[in-house]
Amino acid sequence: MEPSLARDRALMDILGDPQNSAPVVHVAGTNGKTSTTRMIESLLRATGLRTGMYTSPHLHAVNERICLDGEPVSDERLVAIYHEVEPFIRMIDAAQGELTWFQAITALAFATFADAPVDVMVIETGLGGTWDSTNVVEPSVAVITPIGLDHQEYLGETLADIAAEKAGIITAPVPVVTSVQSEPALVVVAEAAEAQGAPLYLAGRDFDLIGRDIAVGGQVLDIAGLGGSHHPDVFLPLHGRHQAENAAVAVASVEAMLGGRSLDSDVVREGFATVNSPGRLELLRTAPTVLADAAHNPAGVAALVSALGESFGFERLVGVIAVLADKDVESMLMALGPVLDHVVVTVNSSPRCLPAEDVADLAREVWDDSAVEVAEDMPAAIEAAIAEADADLAVATGVLITGSVVTVADARQLLGKD
Repeated sequence: MEPSLARDRALMDILGDPQNSAPVVHVAGTNGKTSTTRMIESLLRATGLRTGMYTSPHLHAVNERICLDGEPVSDERLVAIYHEVEPFIRMIDAAQGELTWFQAITALAFATFADAPVDVMVIETGLGGTWDSTNVVEPSVAVITPIGLDHQEYLGETLADIAAEKAGIITAPVPVVTSVQSEPALVVVAEAAEAQGAPLYLAGRDFDLIGRDIAVGGQVLDIAGLGGSHHPDVFLPLHGRHQAENAAVAVASVEAMLGGRSLDSDVVREGFATVNSPGRLELLRTAPTVLADAAHNPAGVAALVSALGESFGFERLVGVIAVLADKDVESMLMALGPVLDHVVVTVNSSPRCLPAEDVADLAREVWDDSAVEVAEDMPAAIEAAIAEADADLAVATGVLITGSVVTVADARQLLGKD
C-alpha cells in the first residue's frame, strides 16, 4: 500500500477508463458504508436503472463484491472478465510495480460494469478515500457515512485525520451527502466540500429521519428527503437506529443523484422492502436465537448494543467474540459489558486474529472470571455458547457472535448461511 493512485490510473487508462462508463455514487466512511451502499443500490434499481455495486470486504466469495442488479456476478463472468483484464494488469506490474490484490479486484469491478453495461455504479471505498483504489472515479455524488476511529495505523490517529482521508473522495463540485458527524469530522468534510465548490447536504439539516417504529423483522421509517420530499410508512427489514439513519442518507443520496428530483415514496418503499445487509445483526438460527454482527470498532459496537436493546427481548445474552489484533479490543469489550452475561472468546480464520487468551485477559476486566471461557476455534465456541444458552430454558437467552467481519463469515458458514 502506498499513497498514490498512479498505478490505478495507469491501469484504468489502458483499459479504456471503464470507471467512467456510467455515473457513480461514491461512498466512504468508517461505519455503515456497506449497508448504505446496499440501500442506495436497491433504491436506484427500484427506479428502473441497471446497477453495478462494488462493496468490501466479502464474507464468503469474492463475487459478493461485484454485483449486477443486486446479484453477485457469476463465476463464469468473473473469470471471463479476469482473462480480459489480466494481461493489462501484468503490463502495469512490469512497468510500475505489482498492483495489490485490492487494486486488481477494483479494476475487475469497473471492467465488469462497463462490459454489462450498467446505468449507474454504486462504489464503496475499501480503506480511507484519498488513496483508495476506487478514487479514480469521477463521482456524480459523494457520500460520507459516520466517521470514527479505525485503521489508525493507515489513516491517522485523530478523527480529523481520518475524516481528511475519507473526505478525499470529494474531488469535484458535485453533491456531497453526509450522515450526522462529530464536530471534528464535520468541519473537515465541510471544508473539503467548500474547497471543491460542492453543495453539502447534511443529515438533520437538509434531510432527516423524522421518526421510526419498531416492527416485526425490522422497523417502519418516516424520512424527510431533499427539497421537502416526504416518505412515510417505509418498512426497512434491518434493525437499529443506525440502519434507519443509513436509510435516510441513502434516500438523500439517490435524490441528489437524480438532480434533486424527489423520489416517489412507493419507489422508496419498494427499494427498501427487500434490502439486506448480511452479517449486520443477522439472524442465523432460532431455538436458541443466534445473531451475528460484524461490528469491529467501538462505534460499531455501540450501535449494535443500542439495536439489541430495542429490537430483541433477551433476558440473558451469551457472546461469542473473536477480533483482529489491530482493533481497540478493550473499548469494544467495555461497550459489550452491559448486554452480555457470558462470553466465549475464540479465534476466527484470519491470520491477523488476536489470540483468544489475550482477549480473555481483557474480558476478565469486564466480566467475572466465571463468565468468561475460552474455546479453541469457532465451532467449539458456537457449541459452547449454544450449550450455555440452553442451560436454562425458562430464561429467554440468545447468542450474539461479533467482533469482526471474518468472525461473522466463519459463523455464517458453520451455520449454513454462506
